[in-house]
Amino acid sequence: MKPASLRAALVAAACLTMAVSAGAQERYATPPPVVLSPDLAAPWVMQLQPRPIAGSSVRSNARKVIFRDAPAATAPRAQPVSVQRPANPAKTRGMDPIYLPQTVAYHGPEAPGTIVIDTIDRFLYLVLGNGSAQRYGVGVGKPGFEWAGSHKITRKAEWPSWHPPAEMIEREKAKGRILPIMMEGGPNNPLGARALYLGSTLYRIHGTNQPWTIGMAVSSGCIRMRNEDVMDLYARVGVGTKVIVR
Repeated sequence: MKPASLRAALVAAACLTMAVSAGAQERYATPPPVVLSPDLAAPWVMQLQPRPIAGSSVRSNARKVIFRDAPAATAPRAQPVSVQRPANPAKTRGMDPIYLPQTVAYHGPEAPGTIVIDTIDRFLYLVLGNGSAQRYGVGVGKPGFEWAGSHKITRKAEWPSWHPPAEMIEREKAKGRILPIMMEGGPNNPLGARALYLGSTLYRIHGTNQPWTIGMAVSSGCIRMRNEDVMDLYARVGVGTKVIVR
């Protein structure tokens, strides 16, 4: 073998020996310590607990029930509101807030300025025009004293005196209640702060000293309102105003 070839063979053998030695040292060297994440380092029992999935609304708490709105196509239609009235008006001292005055939509045939009284739902409407009306809660005639018709306001009175009809006096006397022949106007007067007289009848739209009866059928046929409401209506209408009672 030539000297040059012998030298190359020796160099190659030396490189191979160094590579094998390095590989053996790397393979059998002590590996670096394994670093556990905080979750995996916890006791194994804790690792069994379900975890929320990141970026998801899924909850692991099976006891929690999430209610979602029904799709628009299957959502139930709104039901008419049923007005609940106390069974014993005489023992009630509160008025349902539904009977407080408010402006509502109105698309009926009556002309602006007309008063329309719904004795079923116990509301009085003053038609304002432009598709709206001012609505007030009222008390109406008790069973046997209901009536319907159309009249005009023929007289207006502030803090009116009360002259109970003879029929009422006799009727109440049979119940053991003595009514006066006449009572001057004032806070204790059953007609309240204002009265609007209807045609030539004995019926009136008037205030009351028993505001908790608004929304109930307890009168002898008159339409009663809270004093503050009848005062507001009184200022808005005049003699000759048409009143429709249904």
